[in-house]
Amino acid sequence: MIAFLREENRALKAQLGRRRLRLNDHERRRLAVLGQRPGRRVLRQVATLVSPNTILRWHRELIARKWTYSRQRSGRPAVLAEIRRLVVRMATENPGWGYTRIQGALKNVGHRVARSTIAGILKAEGIPPSRERPTTWRTFLRAHWPALVAGDFFTTEVWTVRGLVTYYTVFVIELSSRRVHAVGPTRYPDEAFIVQAMRHLTDDIDGVLGRGRVLICDRDRKWSRAVGEFLEREGVRIVQTPFRAPNCKDYASYCTSLV
Repeated sequence: MIAFLREENRALKAQLGRRRLRLNDHERRRLAVLGQRPGRRVLRQVATLVSPNTILRWHRELIARKWTYSRQRSGRPAVLAEIRRLVVRMATENPGWGYTRIQGALKNVGHRVARSTIAGILKAEGIPPSRERPTTWRTFLRAHWPALVAGDFFTTEVWTVRGLVTYYTVFVIELSSRRVHAVGPTRYPDEAFIVQAMRHLTDDIDGVLGRGRVLICDRDRKWSRAVGEFLEREGVRIVQTPFRAPNCKDYASYCTSLV
């Protein structure tokens, strides 16, 4: 029987060729337990997969593992994966949040994490500090929604005795309430007309462009430097949309299409 099993093992090893026979822990454990009983002399006669020394070494490792206790890890415990995900999510969805702001938000949901730990997590994820993070257009709109006003022009074709004449009307729309404020039309929307229109819109009583408002406009030349300087003196901030990005001004564009 032993001779037959040895010959069978040789045939199986020949099928493997040069490939190395890999045993898992369970298989090594079984061979170690069974191979320790007959001893080294008998193993030399029957062992074919591995050498007798290897089988006995596996048995010694089983005994040593039984009496070896795992050492407790010293130092600070690792940050939980859930907290790590929260830190990355807060920093990604809120580019303006710094380490202290994220620390306070985590404390509100029951997690006490040090600022240095938050900084280490963001650094490992490749997220820079808040002052260096780019702000997406969606994040900007969500953060300033109540103060946002979009401005644009719409045109009206009027038949006169001289033929078809184009009139330009400047308007602004409050994004939070969708309320539209239009100024009188003109055939010549030059710089003087736009500045005068801004005077009406920044009036202390009826004006919609009060101090602290943000006016979103495109890069039309009608929004000149003089217009920007006037609005800046009135406490209104101008944010121009990127080039060839009509979706950044879709509210005003939609209002224009209705007109």
